[in-house]
Amino acid sequence: MNIILLGPPGAGKGTQARRLAEERNMVQLSTGDMLRAARTSGTDMGKRVADVMDRGDLVTDEIVIGLIREQLTYDEPAGGYIFDGFPRTLAQADALGNLLTELGEGLDSVIEMKVDDEALVARITARSTCSNCGEVYNDQIKPIPADGVCTNCGEKAEFTRRADDNADALTTRLMAYYKQTSPLIGYYYARGDLTTVDGLASMDDVAGAIKAALA
Repeated sequence: MNIILLGPPGAGKGTQARRLAEERNMVQLSTGDMLRAARTSGTDMGKRVADVMDRGDLVTDEIVIGLIREQLTYDEPAGGYIFDGFPRTLAQADALGNLLTELGEGLDSVIEMKVDDEALVARITARSTCSNCGEVYNDQIKPIPADGVCTNCGEKAEFTRRADDNADALTTRLMAYYKQTSPLIGYYYARGDLTTVDGLASMDDVAGAIKAALA
């Protein structure tokens, strides 16, 4: 099974992708993680990524699709792939569809994690992340453990806030999402691939809604 998780920054895509990866033996393909890994890999593609990023330029769709191609040509996991943070544009959606067809793969489902902007800003400005494993905490709904030990990795860790997890920066990121990525909702709806879940529900409820959508 191959799926896409859609939603604005802070909707919880990464958290749900990690749960799916653990529960269904799927592989989470996060473009940010892939770019960081490629930059230090020493491969030809990695050198291209490092060159672009060192110049401060945006990584092209061609390079991102190349990285995804590399991942999809490895041994296929039993549970399939989760595309987290890609595609971001209609052009990328077309490119991904063409790549999957070329490799004899398909897209089984697209999950939109829908949120209310005001509530999302309030949630994101209260979140922190475990420096060891990336587990996300929130001052209101999932506070950092008093003993400083992450409930996910079991390690005593530093818990940090992203510099852009503030109201002004998040508003800018949301505007970029609505301009570039939200057209994908209509695109995948028209194809019959889209299911919408409440991204602001509890993590367990969101996971349950996604599970039901993939049944």
